[in-house]
Amino acid sequence: MKLELIELIFLSNKRKQLLLFLRSGPKNMDEITEALQVTSTSILPQIKKLKDMSLVVQEDRSYTLSLIGKVLVEKMQPLVSTIELFEDNFEYWSEKDLQGIPLSFRNRLGELGKCKLVQPDLDRMFELDQEVVENLSSSTYILEAIAYSNPPMLSLCQKLAKKGVEFSLLMSESVYERYYTDYPEDFRNMLALNNVKFFRYSGELKIASLTVTDKFFMISLFPKNQRHFDRESLICYESSALKLGTELFNELLLDSTQVTEIPQK
Repeated sequence: MKLELIELIFLSNKRKQLLLFLRSGPKNMDEITEALQVTSTSILPQIKKLKDMSLVVQEDRSYTLSLIGKVLVEKMQPLVSTIELFEDNFEYWSEKDLQGIPLSFRNRLGELGKCKLVQPDLDRMFELDQEVVENLSSSTYILEAIAYSNPPMLSLCQKLAKKGVEFSLLMSESVYERYYTDYPEDFRNMLALNNVKFFRYSGELKIASLTVTDKFFMISLFPKNQRHFDRESLICYESSALKLGTELFNELLLDSTQVTEIPQK
């Protein structure tokens, strides 16, 4: 029975999509065929199989999930979302080191939804992607965590901060030391702004960069082979991604110390 139920749910894309569609409530045949882009002739046999296994029940001319169906679909959604996330950019995820993402957040990666892979041009490896620049420039607040030296990003952060954008900037120990050593005036100017908060991460920050704003979420992970950092990132726009990113940033803050003055040499 276990295997039969798993096969019933996952070995037919029509049945899987129908179960997920019914999660929002009862639907009639017209709603089902329109949403799933199928004919009634093709979907009726799948509905019958789900009814036979007591996952779907018919109420007059509508179909709805049974109580068992509701329990199963609530568990299905995170798994399906995570599978789709990995499938869309499988090469990226398979080559990256996910250890920097806390386990509780790794289990929620499906909440990122649809993500776009941002790959820098080989002749512009150290320039910011134009889509990223445009999104940052239109954001009202920015949460930025960074574990590698990225002068273009820090320069843009400083420019936007001077325009009044709310900033929380979290740096790894090495980036923090390099910033106040190599750019002491910039560091001092940023510290003087009321809309900017600096944080120094304690220990090793294993996420290359994390950006969360009211517009988008972006994450860059180190590769499993640390010697070949390619600066690739994933950018996501769904509200669930912004929520997850904000919570992840706040989690990183727990191991960070706020910086309120430039260190004494």
